[in-house]
Amino acid sequence: MLPRAILFDWDNTLVDSWACIHGAYNATLAWAGLPPRSLEETRSSVRLSLRDSFPELFGARWQEARDVYYAEFEARHLDMLAPLPGAGDLLDLLSARGIYLGVVSNKTGRFLRAEAAALGWDRYFGRLVGATDAAADKPSVEPVEMALAPLGIGPGPDVWFVGDADVDMRCAHAAGCIPVLVGKSLDVFEHFPPAHRYENCFILSNLVRRLGDTILQESSAPTAVAGPGTE
Repeated sequence: MLPRAILFDWDNTLVDSWACIHGAYNATLAWAGLPPRSLEETRSSVRLSLRDSFPELFGARWQEARDVYYAEFEARHLDMLAPLPGAGDLLDLLSARGIYLGVVSNKTGRFLRAEAAALGWDRYFGRLVGATDAAADKPSVEPVEMALAPLGIGPGPDVWFVGDADVDMRCAHAAGCIPVLVGKSLDVFEHFPPAHRYENCFILSNLVRRLGDTILQESSAPTAVAGPGTE
């Protein structure tokens, strides 16, 4: 069955903004006198929102560090933003099928919505929920509920949660949504495994087309009428 709604993670699920995230993180680490990270270290460690991760990393100065990061990121994120292959076509297909779409990201909400607008993708989504928009950030269920509010439903098995990382699968399990992993993640999913796993957006698009075609065929098939003596 096609879902009633699909909620997407943003970074590394629909867009590639790792170069900008990595640069902003290393600038913030340099400001704090900490050693830089490699790109792979950044990709493997950035999961939680800043308000959840920076206090542990920067201690009492985490809010100052947050402001440094924000300034570095905002200066260049729109110029460095790149859609992942097939992501735009996937959103167009899902929208045409009448499926409600939303975003639940741990990227700061105003940056998330600015990126969606820059790509012309904000028209696809009923709501884009980023870090600090809800009382708690992903993997909390609260941003999931906020993203679904315009549709007037709560999270459940008729909602797919599509993401690339362990925090996305954890959030999907907590909300009771169907966890769908996209990409070549190296995360370990021992406690919160995906229900479905696809290498890229192209494969997910093909699945949606097949499901949609099957549903259409079944709905248009003639209904057998019982003849005399067959009951």
